[in-house]
Amino acid sequence: MIRTDALDQLPVRTAVPALERALDERGAAVLCAPPGTGKTTLVPLVLAGLTGGGPARRVLVAEPRRIAARAAARRMAWLLGERTGERVGFTVRGERAVGPNTVVEVVTTGVLLQRLQRDQELTGVDVVIIDECHERHLDADTAAAFLLDVRGTIRPDLRLVAASATTDAAGWARLLGDAPVVEARGVSHPVEVVWAPPAGPVRPPHGMRVDPALLTHVASVVRRALAERDGDVLCFLPGVGEIGRVAGQLAGVDAEVLQVHGRAPAAVQDAVLAGPSGGRRVVLATSVAESSLTVPGVRVVVDSGLAREPRTDHARGLGALTTVRASRAAGRQRAGRAGREAPGAVYRCWEQAENGRLAAFPSPEIKVADLAAFALQAACWGDPDASGLALLDPPPVGAMGAAREVLTAVGAVDATGRATSRGVRMSRLGLHPRLARALLDGAGEVGGRRAAEVVALLSEEPPRDYGDDLAHALRTARRGGDGYAARWRQEVRRLSQSLGSSKSGSSGDSGAGPDDAAVGLVAALAFPERVARARGEGAFLMVSGTGAELRDGSRLRSAPWIAVAVADRPSHAASARVRLAAVVDEGTARLAAGHLRFSGEEVRWADGDVVARSVERLGAVELSVRALRRPAPEPVRDALLEGLRREGPGLLRWTRDSEQLRLRLAFLHRVLGPPWPDVSDDALLARAGEWLEPELSRAGRRSDLARIDAGQALRRLLPWATGDAARLDELAPERIEVPSGSRIRVEYGGEQPVLAVKLQELFGLSETPRVAGVPVLVHLLSPAGRPAAVTADLASFWREGYRGVRAELRGRYPKHPWPEDPTTTVATRFTSARLRRG
Repeated sequence: MIRTDALDQLPVRTAVPALERALDERGAAVLCAPPGTGKTTLVPLVLAGLTGGGPARRVLVAEPRRIAARAAARRMAWLLGERTGERVGFTVRGERAVGPNTVVEVVTTGVLLQRLQRDQELTGVDVVIIDECHERHLDADTAAAFLLDVRGTIRPDLRLVAASATTDAAGWARLLGDAPVVEARGVSHPVEVVWAPPAGPVRPPHGMRVDPALLTHVASVVRRALAERDGDVLCFLPGVGEIGRVAGQLAGVDAEVLQVHGRAPAAVQDAVLAGPSGGRRVVLATSVAESSLTVPGVRVVVDSGLAREPRTDHARGLGALTTVRASRAAGRQRAGRAGREAPGAVYRCWEQAENGRLAAFPSPEIKVADLAAFALQAACWGDPDASGLALLDPPPVGAMGAAREVLTAVGAVDATGRATSRGVRMSRLGLHPRLARALLDGAGEVGGRRAAEVVALLSEEPPRDYGDDLAHALRTARRGGDGYAARWRQEVRRLSQSLGSSKSGSSGDSGAGPDDAAVGLVAALAFPERVARARGEGAFLMVSGTGAELRDGSRLRSAPWIAVAVADRPSHAASARVRLAAVVDEGTARLAAGHLRFSGEEVRWADGDVVARSVERLGAVELSVRALRRPAPEPVRDALLEGLRREGPGLLRWTRDSEQLRLRLAFLHRVLGPPWPDVSDDALLARAGEWLEPELSRAGRRSDLARIDAGQALRRLLPWATGDAARLDELAPERIEVPSGSRIRVEYGGEQPVLAVKLQELFGLSETPRVAGVPVLVHLLSPAGRPAAVTADLASFWREGYRGVRAELRGRYPKHPWPEDPTTTVATRFTSARLRRG
């Protein structure tokens, strides 16, 4: 029996007529409705003709999470007075409740992508609703792009609805061809904001780590909220681990403590969504409860201010979830949960002043996630670079390049980026391409069942109390009775069945060897770049070149080789922290990372000299090394050039004359330009073949470079062909003859050439000497050679500056001439007495 009263109370009902008109006229619409208004439950029923008397249609509702898909289907079935699997059903990975009369089916966006790849027309489907599209999950963005492609080519009759819990719908409206935006007003009660920052300092999150002090504070705020307010408390935390730790600290509170997340057992999820049954409840939840689920009875929200987002370090091949500050949009969504049924309050566990500095919205997943699965979906769709897909944000070029490298390495795409038949099979396994490769190739090596067991462990990271040894985690899961073990067994069955129809392995238990070896091989096949060799004290080097460290007490610390399945690298750390790995041997490492194997001669500049050796390595891990006695000349020359690039031309032999020659040439290039050569470091290295040969080709090591006369080599760059080289001494002389007859060295290191000369040697000289038309900067020295004055205008100095210098120095140096008029006095480098003697 249809629960008409409950349906009539859903606020979205007022927006349904406008939505139906938009779909009739345009075929697409954006529906904006706050959480709890019924957009996920009433709208599909109306569009399917199950309520309201409209035409019968088949409706597909895509949810971002399995927990939300199950909950939405159960809620709609309850509203119809039915059980799931009748007219309303759901399909998520590994679980399906659909019958012959099902007309509304709720699926995850991942399942929708699989359907589209198998049947682009979505035969029999009339309407597709992409729910919670504001969360910008990658699968939802991809599914929307595929659906728009389908609608624009082969199914113009297919109706599309993008349903959002926020009013930020302009982008989606443009994407859907300027589709109408239909807004539903929710029943919203006032929510008081209580700022409840920690009293003491809290370390910011990094990687998956959250400061225990913050979790202790969150638990204390929950206790405070229970004491100060009525109703149930909904507490937002970033992940399952944090939920478990806070739940432990709430032992003894006068309320039932429930945990809601993607891994929670279905019975717990149902209990939370069913509403209070007498006593008060504390619901500890991840961001799944921001908009995907409505939790009845909540009057208070405690917000830790943290969330989890994917991040990928493409350079190191490390991808994982990381803890971040939740956006302001997420904060508003969370706070709104307290005002769904009555006035409420939100306790925010951070300073009010920090709120304005938070990001406005969460990062679109396409901008920050590993794009290997997306790239494979695009390749199977026939658009390898995704350039033809209607996406709100284009995929980053670097991330797509890294994704294509992964797909090429696992055989999923060919050299042009097109999906291979193997890639198509991999895309239909519902796994990341790395795990699909491990399943298909591992099945032939260790048997389908064991490959499926290991891949199931890798597809959902085991609880931390399973340990960091993947083989031990496998044995724990086999005998476990917890929720994780139940989900793991379900996934193993699904993967084993998928292998039964695959050409790349049997679903049986064929394959020899102990579990440890099988686990290591499958993990290495999934993450070949993370195969790592020990280098002592629990430290390893991955073949990708990244260091990795095991925690103290890990049973893997003595292993010579490991395959790292899960690791993260905090921004301040030099090495990644291993959270899950398996023991492997060198043979397994060679097999899995064979595409990274190099064997041959290697000549390079390292540690300040040429290193020549015969080497075999897997990526950055050297397997064997032998010194080369007679390396080929060309790579030696290249290594020497690399040394010059790193350390500069100072590796050559520079005398004072050769350094002065370089300064003279630099001066002429700056003042006169070509044909005088550029002698900067970069320019000299670019023309090394012109001025360092034949000596460079004869050199074999650093010491040979030190014997090359740089000055003699530089002269090869002089403009001999034009004849200008003969004018070097005229244009930039090494020395200038002054009136006293002395030949004084010119220094060319500054903006102007410098002539440092004793004042008495310039008597009678009224014009400042010039070099290539540039007046020299004259440093006038006392008879003792100390600076007395600096001028670039001798005539002015004789008129205005000389009198003061004469007054200061004639008493100090009475043996030297200090005439009143230096312009008419004969220059000298001798004392007055010496001059009188002739």
